[in-house]
Amino acid sequence: MMDNLPPKVQNQIAQFQQLAQQIQMITTQKLQLEAQVRELDKAVQELEKAGEDALVYRSVGSLMIQAKDKAALTNELKEQKETMDVRVKTLDRQDKHLRERHQSLQEQISKALQIPSKDEKDEEPKAG
Repeated sequence: MMDNLPPKVQNQIAQFQQLAQQIQMITTQKLQLEAQVRELDKAVQELEKAGEDALVYRSVGSLMIQAKDKAALTNELKEQKETMDVRVKTLDRQDKHLRERHQSLQEQISKALQIPSKDEKDEEPKAG
């Protein structure tokens, strides 16, 4: 089927498919970041609830190491959360832009593939 299409339409279809993949990747990344933001938010809430003398631990790779300064750890987690929030917003903008391009390409491809219907042929002015 693709062999019968003009090269421009074939190119548009390839771009359309690439955009769909990019949208999927960005959606996945955004969902992962949002989950991490929720985890950080929960961790900050728990740290703020904990007493000043509570033992707190920091995750370092696969290890848990006791943190000496609860306030510093809380601030560090808040900064990580803010950074991730910015990344989520950036991904949102990218997602919106890609979806707009995807929609535009879909319309262009549909228009290019449109074959005039029988009714449209019958409506052509007749000489006479």
